[in-house]
Amino acid sequence: MAACAIRRGLLSTVTQYNRKHAHRILSVADSSGGLEVYKPRVQCRACGLSGGLQQRRFMSSRPEGKILETVGVFEALKQHGKYETGQLFLHSVFGYRGIVLFPWHARLYDRDITPPMSDSKPEPPGAHGSKEVKGKTHTYYQVLIDTRDCPHISQRSQTEAVTFLANHDDSRALYAIPGLDYVSHEDILPYNSTEQVPIQHELFERFLMYNPAKSPPFTARDTLKAWQEKNHPWLELSDVHRETTENIRVTVIPFYMGMREAQNSHVYWWRYCIRLENMGNEVVQLRERHWRIFSLSGTLETVRGRGVVGREPVLSKEQPAFQYSSHVSLQAPSGHMWGTFRIERTDGSHFDVRIPPFSLESNKDDKAPPAGYTF
Repeated sequence: MAACAIRRGLLSTVTQYNRKHAHRILSVADSSGGLEVYKPRVQCRACGLSGGLQQRRFMSSRPEGKILETVGVFEALKQHGKYETGQLFLHSVFGYRGIVLFPWHARLYDRDITPPMSDSKPEPPGAHGSKEVKGKTHTYYQVLIDTRDCPHISQRSQTEAVTFLANHDDSRALYAIPGLDYVSHEDILPYNSTEQVPIQHELFERFLMYNPAKSPPFTARDTLKAWQEKNHPWLELSDVHRETTENIRVTVIPFYMGMREAQNSHVYWWRYCIRLENMGNEVVQLRERHWRIFSLSGTLETVRGRGVVGREPVLSKEQPAFQYSSHVSLQAPSGHMWGTFRIERTDGSHFDVRIPPFSLESNKDDKAPPAGYTF
């Protein structure tokens, strides 16, 4: 594990270690030029993790006079069990600093794994392929992102992706909580710090308190517990869907947002978070999206367009991932979505990457809007 460190992003590491264990000093460059961190695709010999994290430091276009700032010391990765509330971490893909608020236990449906016929997720009507997918329990975390890192990751991951329906008459109005994210267990690189306020976020001191007698030394305030309980139906992460096509892995997480009445009908809303990740060495660019949206009312809608959320991201070995959120509404309490992304290679040729089919499910009894910032 001594060799394990940051995969990629804006962070750099300085390491002092012995043969048994690593004491990893984490540093952040005060730089708008950005950092590039080498990421191999081989297995880490020390910890046995596929796609292990190999440490090397590369700095590019860093303005003269800017220095690295020590932020903490790496801890051992948790191979078993979960990280606790108050755990500081670096995101292994996007490189930002964050802190764990609480865990979610989701069902991961990975179409890259061939399952037995039992305990499988059936295909929605008309979806591509006929393979059923077995779900397995997987831990995700609700986290806060350090606001100092948001400008560095905004081109690769939305920092206002967790949205809610607004509590007023406009049935289409949404609001976001900046710097709130969901992070998979394997994307957590844990570290510790001697600072009493190591993360800059307006909710940090509302949700957490410093307690040096605990490990990690940050515990949940009653406001965090109340906020989690009150917003549980709209925050809950239950299903995760994943599929890889020609080294491009697509992960989809749908969230039910609630129901609104509009023009004497009920409109049900969902948001969905999508991450594309280039698992190979070839540079590619997302050019088009093609969605099929099936509603329980019997309608099937086709949506085509350029890029996603106004962007056509390039996925390379240096910046392999792009993550975004969007929304969909139906005049029915459930439905399905699936589709493809059109990807372009550097030679101008194209191929289609499958978006794994996923269900849009609602809780018809939850008609009240979420509480958002109220405590």
